[in-house]
Amino acid sequence: MGTTASDAGATTTSGATAGGVRPGTDARSGGEGGGSATAADRPGGADLADPAFWGLPAPVRAAAFAELRRLPAPARFGAGQGRGGRDRGFHALVRHADVVEASRTPGVFLSGPGVTTPEPARWVRLLFGDSMVNLDDPRHAQLRRIVSRAFTPRLLSRVEEDIRRVATELVDRVEHERPRDFVNAVAAELPFRVICDMMGIPAEIRRAILDQVNHASEHTGVARPLRERLRTPGRGLRALARMQGMVAALGRERRRRPADDLISALVTADVDGRRLTGRELGAFFSLLLVAGVETTRNALAHGLHLLTVHPDQRALLLGDLDRHLGGAVDEIVRHSTPIIQFRRTLAVDHRLGGPDGPLLRAGEKVVLYYGSANHDETVFADPEAFDITRTPNPHLGFGGGGPHYCLGAHLARQEMKVLYRELFTRLPEARSVGEPDLAPSSFDHRVRALRFTF
Repeated sequence: MGTTASDAGATTTSGATAGGVRPGTDARSGGEGGGSATAADRPGGADLADPAFWGLPAPVRAAAFAELRRLPAPARFGAGQGRGGRDRGFHALVRHADVVEASRTPGVFLSGPGVTTPEPARWVRLLFGDSMVNLDDPRHAQLRRIVSRAFTPRLLSRVEEDIRRVATELVDRVEHERPRDFVNAVAAELPFRVICDMMGIPAEIRRAILDQVNHASEHTGVARPLRERLRTPGRGLRALARMQGMVAALGRERRRRPADDLISALVTADVDGRRLTGRELGAFFSLLLVAGVETTRNALAHGLHLLTVHPDQRALLLGDLDRHLGGAVDEIVRHSTPIIQFRRTLAVDHRLGGPDGPLLRAGEKVVLYYGSANHDETVFADPEAFDITRTPNPHLGFGGGGPHYCLGAHLARQEMKVLYRELFTRLPEARSVGEPDLAPSSFDHRVRALRFTF
Protein backbone atom coordinates (compact mmCIF):
# COMPACT_ATOMS: atom_id res chain seq x y z
CA MET A 1 0.00 0.00 0.00
CA GLY A 2 1.36 3.46 -0.72
CA THR A 3 3.52 5.93 -2.56
CA THR A 4 7.02 7.28 -2.16
CA ALA A 5 8.00 10.41 -0.33
CA SER A 6 9.59 11.65 -3.56
CA ASP A 7 6.15 11.49 -5.11
CA ALA A 8 4.57 13.00 -2.03
CA GLY A 9 6.92 15.94 -1.93
CA ALA A 10 5.95 16.97 -5.46
CA THR A 11 2.23 16.36 -5.21
CA THR A 12 -0.30 18.97 -4.19
CA THR A 13 -3.65 18.28 -5.82
CA SER A 14 -5.44 15.65 -7.84
CA GLY A 15 -5.44 17.79 -10.95
CA ALA A 16 -3.90 20.97 -12.26
CA THR A 17 -7.04 23.02 -11.62
CA ALA A 18 -10.77 22.59 -11.43
CA GLY A 19 -12.34 22.55 -14.84
CA GLY A 20 -14.36 20.94 -17.53
CA VAL A 21 -14.12 17.66 -19.33
CA ARG A 22 -13.14 17.33 -22.95
CA PRO A 23 -16.09 15.67 -24.67
CA GLY A 24 -15.46 12.29 -26.25
CA THR A 25 -17.40 10.21 -28.70
CA ASP A 26 -19.37 7.10 -27.74
CA ALA A 27 -17.15 4.84 -25.72
CA ARG A 28 -17.38 1.84 -28.02
CA SER A 29 -17.10 3.65 -31.32
CA GLY A 30 -13.31 4.02 -31.27
CA GLY A 31 -13.66 7.58 -32.54
CA GLU A 32 -11.59 10.65 -31.84
CA GLY A 33 -12.66 10.85 -28.21
CA GLY A 34 -10.32 7.97 -27.40
CA GLY A 35 -13.08 5.81 -25.91
CA SER A 36 -14.20 8.22 -23.22
CA ALA A 37 -17.77 8.75 -22.12
CA THR A 38 -19.14 12.14 -23.14
CA ALA A 39 -19.22 15.14 -20.84
CA ALA A 40 -23.01 15.04 -20.97
CA ASP A 41 -22.91 11.57 -19.42
CA ARG A 42 -20.98 12.78 -16.40
CA PRO A 43 -23.09 12.28 -13.24
CA GLY A 44 -24.28 15.47 -11.56
CA GLY A 45 -21.34 17.52 -12.83
CA ALA A 46 -18.89 15.51 -10.70
CA ASP A 47 -15.31 16.40 -11.62
CA LEU A 48 -12.65 14.13 -10.17
CA ALA A 49 -9.95 16.55 -11.33
CA ASP A 50 -11.42 19.36 -9.23
CA PRO A 51 -9.89 19.44 -5.73
CA ALA A 52 -13.26 20.66 -4.42
CA PHE A 53 -14.76 17.25 -5.22
CA TRP A 54 -12.57 15.62 -2.56
CA GLY A 55 -13.93 17.94 0.10
CA LEU A 56 -17.52 16.85 -0.51
CA PRO A 57 -19.25 14.59 2.04
CA ALA A 58 -18.35 10.92 1.64
CA PRO A 59 -21.90 9.86 0.67
CA VAL A 60 -21.93 12.44 -2.13
CA ARG A 61 -18.63 11.18 -3.52
CA ALA A 62 -19.77 7.56 -3.19
CA ALA A 63 -22.91 8.34 -5.17
CA ALA A 64 -20.84 10.03 -7.89
CA PHE A 65 -18.57 7.00 -8.22
CA ALA A 66 -21.58 4.69 -8.34
CA GLU A 67 -22.90 6.69 -11.29
CA LEU A 68 -19.50 6.62 -12.99
CA ARG A 69 -19.40 2.83 -12.68
CA ARG A 70 -22.69 2.65 -14.56
CA LEU A 71 -21.36 4.59 -17.57
CA PRO A 72 -20.59 2.54 -20.70
CA ALA A 73 -16.93 3.58 -20.58
CA PRO A 74 -14.44 5.46 -18.40
CA ALA A 75 -15.18 9.18 -18.21
CA ARG A 76 -12.44 11.66 -18.97
CA PHE A 77 -11.55 14.46 -16.58
CA GLY A 78 -9.20 17.42 -16.45
CA ALA A 79 -8.70 17.88 -20.20
CA GLY A 80 -7.32 21.23 -21.27
CA GLN A 81 -6.47 22.31 -17.75
CA GLY A 82 -2.66 22.14 -17.95
CA ARG A 83 -0.34 24.92 -19.05
CA GLY A 84 -1.59 26.37 -22.32
CA GLY A 85 -4.54 23.98 -22.19
CA ARG A 86 -2.40 21.14 -23.53
CA ASP A 87 -3.17 18.64 -20.75
CA ARG A 88 -5.29 15.84 -22.20
CA GLY A 89 -6.53 14.86 -18.76
CA PHE A 90 -7.15 11.28 -17.74
CA HIS A 91 -9.67 8.46 -18.02
CA ALA A 92 -11.11 7.38 -14.66
CA LEU A 93 -11.02 3.60 -14.17
CA VAL A 94 -13.65 3.07 -11.50
CA ARG A 95 -14.78 -0.54 -12.04
CA HIS A 96 -13.15 -3.47 -10.30
CA ALA A 97 -12.49 -5.36 -13.55
CA ASP A 98 -10.91 -2.32 -15.22
CA VAL A 99 -8.57 -1.60 -12.30
CA VAL A 100 -7.51 -5.27 -12.22
CA GLU A 101 -6.89 -5.28 -15.97
CA ALA A 102 -4.75 -2.15 -15.83
CA SER A 103 -2.80 -3.52 -12.85
CA ARG A 104 -2.12 -6.90 -14.44
CA THR A 105 -1.20 -5.66 -17.92
CA PRO A 106 1.97 -3.70 -17.12
CA GLY A 107 3.22 -3.81 -20.69
CA VAL A 108 0.20 -1.76 -21.74
CA PHE A 109 -0.40 0.36 -18.63
CA LEU A 110 2.97 1.86 -17.73
CA SER A 111 4.11 3.09 -14.33
CA GLY A 112 7.41 4.55 -15.55
CA PRO A 113 6.08 8.01 -16.49
CA GLY A 114 4.85 8.37 -12.90
CA VAL A 115 1.94 7.02 -10.88
CA THR A 116 1.00 10.10 -8.84
CA THR A 117 -1.10 13.06 -9.92
CA PRO A 118 0.55 15.22 -11.09
CA GLU A 119 3.50 13.15 -12.20
CA PRO A 120 6.79 13.91 -10.41
CA ALA A 121 9.01 16.33 -12.28
CA ARG A 122 11.98 14.81 -14.06
CA TRP A 123 14.49 16.80 -12.01
CA VAL A 124 12.88 15.52 -8.79
CA ARG A 125 13.30 11.95 -9.96
CA LEU A 126 16.91 12.56 -11.02
CA LEU A 127 17.74 14.17 -7.68
CA PHE A 128 15.97 11.75 -5.34
CA GLY A 129 15.93 8.54 -7.35
CA ASP A 130 13.04 6.45 -8.57
CA SER A 131 10.79 4.54 -6.24
CA MET A 132 9.75 1.09 -7.41
CA VAL A 133 6.19 2.35 -7.86
CA ASN A 134 7.48 4.62 -10.67
CA LEU A 135 9.37 1.90 -12.53
CA ASP A 136 8.58 -0.65 -15.23
CA ASP A 137 10.41 -3.87 -15.99
CA PRO A 138 13.23 -4.72 -16.27
CA ARG A 139 14.38 -2.10 -13.70
CA HIS A 140 11.36 -2.73 -11.49
CA ALA A 141 11.87 -6.50 -11.47
CA GLN A 142 15.57 -6.10 -10.70
CA LEU A 143 14.97 -3.82 -7.70
CA ARG A 144 12.14 -5.98 -6.44
CA ARG A 145 14.39 -9.06 -6.53
CA ILE A 146 17.02 -7.26 -4.44
CA VAL A 147 14.44 -6.14 -1.89
CA SER A 148 12.68 -9.52 -1.77
CA ARG A 149 15.99 -11.33 -1.21
CA ALA A 150 16.69 -9.08 1.78
CA PHE A 151 13.49 -10.18 3.53
CA THR A 152 14.96 -13.39 4.92
CA PRO A 153 12.96 -15.79 7.14
CA ARG A 154 15.13 -14.67 10.08
CA LEU A 155 14.27 -11.01 9.46
CA LEU A 156 10.56 -11.71 9.04
CA SER A 157 10.46 -13.74 12.26
CA ARG A 158 12.06 -10.89 14.16
CA VAL A 159 9.64 -8.38 12.65
CA GLU A 160 6.67 -10.40 13.92
CA GLU A 161 8.19 -10.39 17.39
CA ASP A 162 8.70 -6.62 17.13
CA ILE A 163 5.05 -6.09 16.16
CA ARG A 164 3.85 -7.95 19.24
CA ARG A 165 6.27 -6.10 21.52
CA VAL A 166 5.39 -2.64 20.17
CA ALA A 167 1.64 -3.34 20.27
CA THR A 168 1.93 -4.40 23.91
CA GLU A 169 3.92 -1.28 24.79
CA LEU A 170 1.43 1.01 23.05
CA VAL A 171 -1.58 -0.48 24.83
CA ASP A 172 0.36 -0.21 28.11
CA ARG A 173 0.77 3.48 27.40
CA VAL A 174 -2.90 3.91 26.53
CA GLU A 175 -3.89 2.31 29.83
CA HIS A 176 -1.57 4.45 31.90
CA GLU A 177 -1.67 7.82 30.09
CA ARG A 178 -5.17 7.76 28.57
CA PRO A 179 -4.28 9.79 25.44
CA ARG A 180 -7.16 11.30 23.49
CA ASP A 181 -5.96 10.95 19.89
CA PHE A 182 -5.79 7.37 18.59
CA VAL A 183 -3.80 8.40 15.51
CA ASN A 184 -0.85 9.95 17.31
CA ALA A 185 -0.85 7.63 20.30
CA VAL A 186 -1.35 4.29 18.55
CA ALA A 187 -2.08 4.15 14.82
CA ALA A 188 0.94 6.16 13.68
CA GLU A 189 3.32 4.83 16.32
CA LEU A 190 2.95 1.12 15.56
CA PRO A 191 4.00 1.04 11.88
CA PHE A 192 6.65 3.73 12.35
CA ARG A 193 8.38 1.90 15.19
CA VAL A 194 8.12 -1.48 13.45
CA ILE A 195 9.66 -0.16 10.22
CA CYS A 196 12.43 1.69 12.06
CA ASP A 197 13.25 -1.47 14.03
CA MET A 198 13.24 -3.50 10.83
CA MET A 199 15.49 -1.06 8.98
CA GLY A 200 17.84 -0.58 11.94
CA ILE A 201 17.25 3.16 12.39
CA PRO A 202 18.99 4.35 15.59
CA ALA A 203 16.59 5.56 18.26
CA GLU A 204 18.25 8.96 18.54
CA ILE A 205 17.34 10.03 14.98
CA ARG A 206 13.88 8.50 14.71
CA ARG A 207 11.95 11.59 15.79
CA ALA A 208 13.88 13.74 13.33
CA ILE A 209 13.04 11.29 10.54
CA LEU A 210 9.37 11.22 11.54
CA ASP A 211 9.27 15.03 11.38
CA GLN A 212 10.67 14.91 7.84
CA VAL A 213 8.13 12.25 6.82
CA ASN A 214 5.28 14.41 8.11
CA HIS A 215 6.59 17.49 6.30
CA ALA A 216 7.11 15.54 3.06
CA SER A 217 3.62 14.02 2.99
CA GLU A 218 1.33 16.46 4.79
CA HIS A 219 -0.04 18.08 1.62
CA THR A 220 -0.15 15.03 -0.65
CA GLY A 221 -3.32 15.19 -2.74
CA VAL A 222 -4.65 18.20 -0.81
CA ALA A 223 -5.45 21.48 -2.53
CA ARG A 224 -3.91 24.55 -0.89
CA PRO A 225 -4.41 28.27 -1.47
CA LEU A 226 -1.77 29.88 -3.68
CA ARG A 227 -0.60 32.10 -0.80
CA GLU A 228 0.13 29.03 1.34
CA ARG A 229 1.94 27.25 -1.48
CA LEU A 230 4.17 30.29 -2.04
CA ARG A 231 4.83 30.75 1.67
CA THR A 232 6.44 27.30 2.02
CA PRO A 233 7.98 26.56 -1.40
CA GLY A 234 9.74 23.22 -1.60
CA ARG A 235 9.14 22.39 2.05
CA GLY A 236 8.26 18.78 1.21
CA LEU A 237 11.30 18.38 -1.04
CA ARG A 238 13.65 19.84 1.57
CA ALA A 239 12.24 17.43 4.14
CA LEU A 240 12.70 14.56 1.72
CA ALA A 241 16.30 15.57 1.04
CA ARG A 242 17.11 15.67 4.75
CA MET A 243 15.50 12.30 5.37
CA GLN A 244 17.26 10.61 2.46
CA GLY A 245 20.56 12.17 3.57
CA MET A 246 20.19 10.52 6.97
CA VAL A 247 19.44 7.15 5.40
CA ALA A 248 22.28 7.41 2.88
CA ALA A 249 24.70 8.04 5.75
CA LEU A 250 23.36 4.94 7.53
CA GLY A 251 23.78 2.94 4.34
CA ARG A 252 27.43 3.94 4.04
CA GLU A 253 28.01 2.99 7.66
CA ARG A 254 26.33 -0.42 7.22
CA ARG A 255 28.42 -1.20 4.15
CA ARG A 256 31.49 -0.80 6.36
CA ARG A 257 29.98 -2.47 9.43
CA PRO A 258 26.96 -4.64 8.55
CA ALA A 259 24.40 -5.31 11.26
CA ASP A 260 21.42 -7.65 11.53
CA ASP A 261 18.91 -5.28 9.91
CA LEU A 262 17.26 -4.53 6.59
CA ILE A 263 19.53 -1.62 5.64
CA SER A 264 22.56 -3.89 5.94
CA ALA A 265 20.85 -6.60 3.91
CA LEU A 266 19.91 -4.15 1.16
CA VAL A 267 23.32 -2.49 0.80
CA THR A 268 25.30 -5.74 0.98
CA ALA A 269 22.96 -8.02 -1.02
CA ASP A 270 24.36 -9.21 -4.33
CA VAL A 271 21.57 -10.19 -6.73
CA ASP A 272 22.72 -10.65 -10.33
CA GLY A 273 25.74 -8.54 -9.46
CA ARG A 274 23.60 -5.68 -8.12
CA ARG A 275 22.92 -4.13 -4.75
CA LEU A 276 21.03 -0.99 -3.79
CA THR A 277 22.87 2.28 -4.35
CA GLY A 278 22.62 5.04 -1.77
CA ARG A 279 20.00 6.87 -3.83
CA GLU A 280 17.99 3.68 -4.36
CA LEU A 281 18.16 2.98 -0.63
CA GLY A 282 16.81 6.46 0.11
CA ALA A 283 13.95 6.01 -2.36
CA PHE A 284 13.08 2.60 -0.91
CA PHE A 285 13.15 3.96 2.64
CA SER A 286 10.82 6.77 1.55
CA LEU A 287 8.48 4.17 0.11
CA LEU A 288 8.53 2.16 3.34
CA LEU A 289 7.93 5.16 5.56
CA VAL A 290 5.32 7.05 3.61
CA ALA A 291 3.60 3.96 2.24
CA GLY A 292 4.05 1.64 5.17
CA VAL A 293 3.44 4.16 7.93
CA GLU A 294 0.81 6.43 6.39
CA THR A 295 -1.42 3.73 4.93
CA THR A 296 -1.32 1.38 7.92
CA ARG A 297 -1.94 4.31 10.24
CA ASN A 298 -5.01 5.29 8.25
CA ALA A 299 -6.32 1.73 8.07
CA LEU A 300 -5.96 1.27 11.85
CA ALA A 301 -7.81 4.51 12.56
CA HIS A 302 -10.58 3.82 10.07
CA GLY A 303 -10.95 0.36 11.54
CA LEU A 304 -11.49 1.59 15.10
CA HIS A 305 -14.12 4.02 13.87
CA LEU A 306 -15.88 1.44 11.68
CA LEU A 307 -16.06 -0.98 14.59
CA THR A 308 -17.48 1.80 16.75
CA VAL A 309 -20.26 2.88 14.39
CA HIS A 310 -21.15 -0.75 13.55
CA PRO A 311 -21.72 -2.22 17.02
CA ASP A 312 -23.10 -5.47 15.63
CA GLN A 313 -19.85 -6.12 13.78
CA ARG A 314 -17.85 -5.11 16.82
CA ALA A 315 -19.77 -7.59 19.01
CA LEU A 316 -19.24 -10.32 16.41
CA LEU A 317 -15.49 -9.67 16.32
CA LEU A 318 -15.00 -9.48 20.07
CA GLY A 319 -17.09 -12.62 20.51
CA ASP A 320 -14.54 -14.68 18.58
CA LEU A 321 -11.33 -12.87 17.66
CA ASP A 322 -9.64 -16.01 16.38
CA ARG A 323 -12.41 -16.64 13.90
CA HIS A 324 -13.15 -13.12 12.67
CA LEU A 325 -10.01 -11.00 13.02
CA GLY A 326 -8.55 -11.82 9.62
CA GLY A 327 -11.84 -11.10 7.88
CA ALA A 328 -12.26 -7.88 9.85
CA VAL A 329 -8.86 -6.60 8.74
CA ASP A 330 -9.59 -7.26 5.07
CA GLU A 331 -13.03 -5.68 5.32
CA ILE A 332 -11.55 -2.60 6.99
CA VAL A 333 -9.05 -2.29 4.14
CA ARG A 334 -11.79 -2.78 1.54
CA HIS A 335 -14.29 -0.40 3.10
CA SER A 336 -11.82 2.40 3.86
CA THR A 337 -9.28 1.84 1.03
CA PRO A 338 -6.35 3.86 2.45
CA ILE A 339 -4.89 4.63 -1.01
CA ILE A 340 -7.47 6.22 -3.28
CA GLN A 341 -5.70 6.21 -6.63
CA PHE A 342 -2.62 5.70 -8.78
CA ARG A 343 -2.23 6.53 -12.46
CA ARG A 344 -0.85 4.71 -15.47
CA THR A 345 0.15 5.75 -19.01
CA LEU A 346 -0.91 3.79 -22.11
CA ALA A 347 2.05 2.30 -23.98
CA VAL A 348 -0.04 1.30 -27.01
CA ASP A 349 -3.60 1.65 -28.24
CA HIS A 350 -5.75 -0.70 -26.19
CA ARG A 351 -9.41 -1.71 -25.96
CA LEU A 352 -10.39 -2.02 -22.32
CA GLY A 353 -12.09 -5.31 -21.48
CA GLY A 354 -11.66 -6.94 -24.88
CA PRO A 355 -11.94 -6.31 -28.64
CA ASP A 356 -15.31 -4.55 -28.34
CA GLY A 357 -14.33 -2.42 -25.37
CA PRO A 358 -13.61 1.30 -25.14
CA LEU A 359 -10.52 2.42 -27.06
CA LEU A 360 -7.71 4.02 -25.08
CA ARG A 361 -4.94 5.64 -27.11
CA ALA A 362 -1.18 5.32 -26.65
CA GLY A 363 0.12 8.15 -24.47
CA GLU A 364 -3.19 8.74 -22.71
CA LYS A 365 -3.42 8.66 -18.93
CA VAL A 366 -5.73 6.55 -16.80
CA VAL A 367 -6.28 6.82 -13.05
CA LEU A 368 -7.05 3.65 -11.09
CA TYR A 369 -9.60 4.44 -8.37
CA TYR A 370 -9.17 1.63 -5.87
CA GLY A 371 -11.87 2.91 -3.51
CA SER A 372 -14.45 2.87 -6.27
CA ALA A 373 -13.37 -0.62 -7.37
CA ASN A 374 -13.75 -1.80 -3.78
CA HIS A 375 -17.38 -0.68 -3.82
CA ASP A 376 -18.27 -2.15 -7.22
CA GLU A 377 -21.78 -3.61 -6.98
CA THR A 378 -20.97 -6.25 -9.58
CA VAL A 379 -18.30 -7.74 -7.30
CA PHE A 380 -19.40 -6.95 -3.74
CA ALA A 381 -22.95 -7.56 -2.54
CA ASP A 382 -24.21 -4.49 -0.65
CA PRO A 383 -20.81 -2.80 -1.02
CA GLU A 384 -21.55 0.09 1.33
CA ALA A 385 -22.21 -2.34 4.20
CA PHE A 386 -19.37 -3.09 6.63
CA ASP A 387 -19.39 -6.87 6.98
CA ILE A 388 -16.45 -8.63 8.63
CA THR A 389 -17.76 -12.01 7.44
CA ARG A 390 -17.72 -10.97 3.77
CA THR A 391 -16.62 -13.98 1.70
CA PRO A 392 -15.09 -13.83 -0.79
CA ASN A 393 -13.53 -10.40 -0.41
CA PRO A 394 -11.36 -9.75 -3.48
CA HIS A 395 -10.64 -6.16 -2.50
CA LEU A 396 -7.95 -4.08 -4.19
CA GLY A 397 -6.78 -2.29 -1.07
CA PHE A 398 -3.24 -3.56 -1.66
CA GLY A 399 -3.42 -3.03 -5.42
CA GLY A 400 -4.96 -4.89 -8.30
CA GLY A 401 -2.31 -7.60 -8.55
CA GLY A 402 0.49 -7.72 -11.07
CA PRO A 403 4.11 -6.67 -10.51
CA HIS A 404 3.18 -3.64 -8.40
CA TYR A 405 1.11 -5.53 -5.85
CA CYS A 406 1.99 -4.14 -2.42
CA LEU A 407 5.20 -5.63 -1.02
CA GLY A 408 4.03 -4.76 2.48
CA ALA A 409 0.58 -6.37 2.36
CA HIS A 410 1.54 -9.19 4.74
CA LEU A 411 3.24 -6.76 7.14
CA ALA A 412 0.22 -4.44 7.17
CA ARG A 413 -2.18 -7.30 7.87
CA GLN A 414 0.03 -8.55 10.69
CA GLU A 415 0.29 -5.11 12.27
CA MET A 416 -3.46 -4.63 12.18
CA LYS A 417 -4.28 -8.08 13.54
CA VAL A 418 -1.78 -7.90 16.38
CA LEU A 419 -2.75 -4.37 17.42
CA TYR A 420 -6.49 -5.03 17.39
CA ARG A 421 -6.05 -8.29 19.30
CA GLU A 422 -3.99 -6.58 21.99
CA LEU A 423 -6.30 -3.57 22.18
CA PHE A 424 -9.63 -5.39 22.31
CA THR A 425 -8.40 -8.17 24.58
CA ARG A 426 -7.17 -5.73 27.20
CA LEU A 427 -9.50 -2.77 26.53
CA PRO A 428 -12.69 -4.24 25.05
CA GLU A 429 -14.52 -0.91 25.45
CA ALA A 430 -12.01 0.99 23.26
CA ARG A 431 -13.98 3.06 20.74
CA SER A 432 -13.79 6.25 18.74
CA VAL A 433 -15.51 9.45 19.90
CA GLY A 434 -17.15 11.58 17.24
CA GLU A 435 -16.12 11.62 13.59
CA PRO A 436 -12.53 11.24 12.36
CA ASP A 437 -10.74 14.37 11.16
CA LEU A 438 -10.16 13.53 7.50
CA ALA A 439 -7.89 15.35 5.05
CA PRO A 440 -9.71 16.28 1.80
CA SER A 441 -7.11 14.37 -0.22
CA SER A 442 -7.49 12.97 -3.71
CA PHE A 443 -4.62 10.55 -3.08
CA ASP A 444 -5.16 8.83 0.25
CA HIS A 445 -7.97 8.36 2.76
CA ARG A 446 -6.01 10.17 5.43
CA VAL A 447 -7.10 10.41 9.07
CA ARG A 448 -5.44 13.40 10.69
CA ALA A 449 -6.89 12.73 14.14
CA LEU A 450 -9.41 10.41 15.81
CA ARG A 451 -10.54 10.94 19.38
CA PHE A 452 -11.05 7.74 21.37
CA THR A 453 -11.82 6.43 24.81
CA PHE A 454 -12.19 3.14 26.65
